[in-house]
Amino acid sequence: MSVDRDRRFELTLDAGRPLPEVIADKIRELIESGHYRPGGRLDNETELARNMRVARSSIRTALQRLETLGVLEVKRGIGWYVRRSAPTSRTGALFEVDGYSAAELFELRIGLEGLAASLAAVRATDGELDEIRKWNTRFREAGDDRDLLLEADEGFHMEIVRASHNRLLAEAYGPIVASIRDWRYESYAGRGVPLRAAREHDKVVRYLANNDPGGARAAMNGHLQRLYDELPDIADEPLDTTGSWTDAEPRWRDRPDD
Repeated sequence: MSVDRDRRFELTLDAGRPLPEVIADKIRELIESGHYRPGGRLDNETELARNMRVARSSIRTALQRLETLGVLEVKRGIGWYVRRSAPTSRTGALFEVDGYSAAELFELRIGLEGLAASLAAVRATDGELDEIRKWNTRFREAGDDRDLLLEADEGFHMEIVRASHNRLLAEAYGPIVASIRDWRYESYAGRGVPLRAAREHDKVVRYLANNDPGGARAAMNGHLQRLYDELPDIADEPLDTTGSWTDAEPRWRDRPDD
């Protein structure tokens, strides 16, 4: 016997938009319609995935995106809740990103994510580190599927920002990443780009796991600067400075115990 589907959860799919973005818009619509109220708890991830007929990983990415925009908050071990104080704009952004070039936005992203990585190196819980590793595993397993690559890449970076435990940083980060999503999607078509990115992600994770804030910041900056140098409007101003510092990692295990 079939179960009637709640039409309030039906998604309007768009081939030009990543699935998590469509899901996030639907959840905002459910909040604005009063289905989910400020301070109220959302259905759990499994229920949302079943109601929307999508994978739970896509639900998680959408929820994390709404968290960075200040729409939702997560209570560990309990669930996702609508924030009592709604964002002041539809995007939830601290500032509007329209009118800025991709290079300007990416430069700000480098600064924010470098800081996020250094904070996460000293603040991330074991559970958060596991989530960061899982997202990079999904990125590696995505092959040449650019939709899956984008979803996993954004999940990886957003989880690091969340692990910084700085809400203001997270709220500033969200709209910047959303604004350069189309360019990032196209960049995966480059030969060797996904494999290189996965290896650079691995390096960031090693610094995070060894509680090395300086190394985590440098590894993240190096990763993002290489991406920045591929932007079409900065050909004469490369930022990749990896040639000026060693890629060799410290031998953490050789350090004397405190």
